[in-house]
Amino acid sequence: MRNAIRSSAFQVILKPKLLSEESMEKLLNRTWTLPNPETKIHQVIHQHGLGARNFLLNTNPDFRNGNVEIDKQRKSFYLVRDDLLHPVINGNKARKLDGLLPLLHDYSVTDVVTCGGCQSAHTAAIAVLCAERGIVSHLLLRGEQPEILTGYNLMSTIYGNVTYVPRNVYANREEMLKNYAESVAGNSGSVLWFSDIIQASSTNELSTSNFMQTDASRSEGNHLQKILIVNEGAGDSVALLGIIRLVQYLSQNHLLGKQRAMKFVVDAGTGTTAVGIGLAALCLGLPWEVYAVMLADKIDGYRKQEKRLISEFNKHFNVEFIDHDVNKDDGIVHWVERDHPRKFGNILDGEMVVCQQIAQQTGILVDPVYTLAAWEAAMLLSSEENEGRAEVVMLHTGGTLGLFGLAQRYKNYFGMLKNDSIIVRK
Repeated sequence: MRNAIRSSAFQVILKPKLLSEESMEKLLNRTWTLPNPETKIHQVIHQHGLGARNFLLNTNPDFRNGNVEIDKQRKSFYLVRDDLLHPVINGNKARKLDGLLPLLHDYSVTDVVTCGGCQSAHTAAIAVLCAERGIVSHLLLRGEQPEILTGYNLMSTIYGNVTYVPRNVYANREEMLKNYAESVAGNSGSVLWFSDIIQASSTNELSTSNFMQTDASRSEGNHLQKILIVNEGAGDSVALLGIIRLVQYLSQNHLLGKQRAMKFVVDAGTGTTAVGIGLAALCLGLPWEVYAVMLADKIDGYRKQEKRLISEFNKHFNVEFIDHDVNKDDGIVHWVERDHPRKFGNILDGEMVVCQQIAQQTGILVDPVYTLAAWEAAMLLSSEENEGRAEVVMLHTGGTLGLFGLAQRYKNYFGMLKNDSIIVRK
């Protein structure tokens, strides 16, 4: 991680807007899942040296003065608290679904079929948000049912209808989702892929008469099942809309603003959130760089995902600003390797103790798989930034319910938390 971050020299360049205010307003003028895009922004002040990590939390930072009031021995970074968006679901999942769920209402969707791992934050988010709207969710989880239900697995089971799928069947996700959706639809229902909805929306097939017919069918008691298939992780182009909406909110003058250079750090599962931030910065002409700490794939896979999302976004939403700067080889996101590689879902020695230290000193809960890596990248970037250069911002995506599942699988790592002394991972 350290070498990957240092190898990218940051230049403060005010970029031209690639989307006019009118076009941006048109793009975001839609019905949303979240009533507003607001989120809290805190400031983490830290001292990093001689093996010690000391943190202070400023819950009311003065964005006008930046870091000028912090003594020279301490550094800081801003923390966007999307972990506080919802009591159950992850902040990044709420943002991805911000522009998706209203489309379910437009199409009179009765059931949603999606899939994920046993402790999938995505399936839990789908289950909760669908239940809030009277939509039935069918969640296909990879592997075997745990002996004890906990974490996201428990939330998925409480809010949705869970089916555990053998790993060899799960390997062919598209066929698995299609077959299950068709079994739910039966002879009288219909099955839609989410890409079908996006394509119809982008070609204006949802006219006023369509909405009137939809409302009429509901009022007449027409309850034919309409099954929508949502891909694993909701890594579709529509997921970028909610993230763009967040960046537009953050770039207001009384918050992060549009003029100051920023290094924006986020953890990367599918990489959709990072791509959304980078795309939004280009749309708004923000002098921001995005750093995404990779977990689930290699850099070539993430760059491929980045190009796919941008291409689909351009196609589905008729956005014509995409140019060579977006599709260039190095892309719009700095994909950062981890200092401590691991298999997906695994934790390493000392990580939970660091999470405990952060929680005790700041009241902020990070998880060892995702957000701890982003936290450490934000610390590193802010420690190396010189006064007057770019400021560092971390998007806290949430993920803390995952700690319950990790505690179930890795009892020995959590047993270390009983110790009075703090062991710092170097």
